Amino acid sequence: MVIARMRSGFAVIGDTQHLPGYSLLLCENPSVDHLTDLPLDRRQAFLLDMALLGEAVQRACHPRRINYEVLGNSLPLLHAHVHPRYEWEPAELSSGPVWRYPDAVRAEHPYSDEEHGELRETIRSELERVMRSAY
Repeated sequence: MVIARMRSGFAVIGDTQHLPGYSLLLCENPSVDHLTDLPLDRRQAFLLDMALLGEAVQRACHPRRINYEVLGNSLPLLHAHVHPRYEWEPAELSSGPVWRYPDAVRAEHPYSDEEHGELRETIRSELERVMRSAY
């Protein structure tokens, strides 16, 4: 499910695609738990990579906006969520955090290469483009 290797880690497509294009940035160092565990230059690289992944998802999916999250509540590995948000989302869910979506809704849209592989490749192409211009 890897989209691309980035300077600070790996961009991956989300295991659920209830919001098409949902992606994550996984820190390259699995022993890093918090953003503040990284030296300043590595923090900057991680946050830049998160923004570049968001830009690629924006270009590939054309959502209304992109939400970014670095939570760290349940997985002790630094990672960032990139959530595209769409006009077609239910009003009661569109203005709050993505995590308000019920687990059952997310479970109805698991990632599969057959259904989402082309989208993953489009995001990869856009990500390679934005990385070339940023690095």
